[in-house]
Amino acid sequence: MHKAIPTYHSCSINTNQYGKDDTLISRFEPYLEQHNNLCLPHKHSFYHLLYFTKGTGTHVIDFETFEVKKGQIYFMSPGQVHSWQFKQQPDGYIVNFSENFFRSFLLSPTYLERFSFFNSNATEGVVQLAKDVQAKAQDLFEELLHIPSKECEFTEDMLRIKLLELFMLCANCKPQTKSNAPLNKSNHIIREFKLLVDERYIQLHLPKQYAELLYITPNNLNMLCKQLLGKPAGEVIRDRLLLEAKRLLVNVDMGIAEIAYKLSFTDHAHFTKFFKKETGETPDEFRKRQMTK
Repeated sequence: MHKAIPTYHSCSINTNQYGKDDTLISRFEPYLEQHNNLCLPHKHSFYHLLYFTKGTGTHVIDFETFEVKKGQIYFMSPGQVHSWQFKQQPDGYIVNFSENFFRSFLLSPTYLERFSFFNSNATEGVVQLAKDVQAKAQDLFEELLHIPSKECEFTEDMLRIKLLELFMLCANCKPQTKSNAPLNKSNHIIREFKLLVDERYIQLHLPKQYAELLYITPNNLNMLCKQLLGKPAGEVIRDRLLLEAKRLLVNVDMGIAEIAYKLSFTDHAHFTKFFKKETGETPDEFRKRQMTK
């Protein structure tokens, strides 16, 4: 196991496929041959898409394991830890793009947040496309590969349009659930709450602190979370804090006390108590178990 999980910052990752600092489009097989070290746990500071047209194995995203299957597309947001192990040679397509890639193009800078697979939730980020949709998805990826060869003034805008078409295709393939239902006032509040949690979970640990920022009562926030997310507001906050704790624990360069301080716990003992209550094991036990994988 590496001492620290590496974070890759350049979308292009030094590939000979089409790639700029804020974009990369490639077939997966040659990309993997060139970067086979990426099978080890790592993070990206950009959005990362993988679509499999063949191959089997496992893909681990934020400590959740998924079976790789044909017709499966993975959406990963910046900061997520992932790795894969393949049983049969995979192929497909890979697309990387920076957080700023769409900001100058869309009127709403938070437009991507409307797609549930970009909410940093590992399960939401895995979409199995139906057989009748896989051909359409593959056509879109092929178009994305060939657009740069035209070298016209609007190349990047054409890439953005095709990517948005792909996102909408995948979003329409997902069954309508409470988490990806059309936005109304309640959905909007929950979306803003989740964004705030992702930004401030280290400093703010209590639902009432978020309710104040959202200009609603703690009871109202809790009711909406139970209704739309199936869990109370406090659990949403704890889940995000726990995920970050796990990400930090697999970095063996950081001591437990240092991690506790980074996550704003009062001391090592308080952090250990929190972690064991949520997972059934101590931070040290979790770390040792991860090191043996």
